[in-house]
Amino acid sequence: MYILNSLMVILFMLSFIIYILANIIGKKMKKERSKNSPFECGFEPFKKARTPFSVRFFLVSIIFLIFDIEIVILMPVGILMNFCSVTYFSLITALIVIILIVGLIHEWNQGALNWVT
Repeated sequence: MYILNSLMVILFMLSFIIYILANIIGKKMKKERSKNSPFECGFEPFKKARTPFSVRFFLVSIIFLIFDIEIVILMPVGILMNFCSVTYFSLITALIVIILIVGLIHEWNQGALNWVT
């Protein structure tokens, strides 16, 4: 327990130091912000800022988020091996993998995974 507490303190301090360094190094002056804007010299930008983007890009990003969340759900299943029986562990793991495969097949049938059109 002592090792776990000391490890948590070390990791907290390390993340706090990285956060402070990022804030110090990443500070931008107000002069630089106006300099980086596209209207600095009085020219209009080449494209409108609110042009619609591709629906395919939106679908790919949503698919990524869905499968990423499912993988995050799948990762702690390994901890169940210590607390549950093998059959219960196998059932939960198989259920999650089946959900992933059914989702993949559904997206494939809907045509969301066709990269070249």
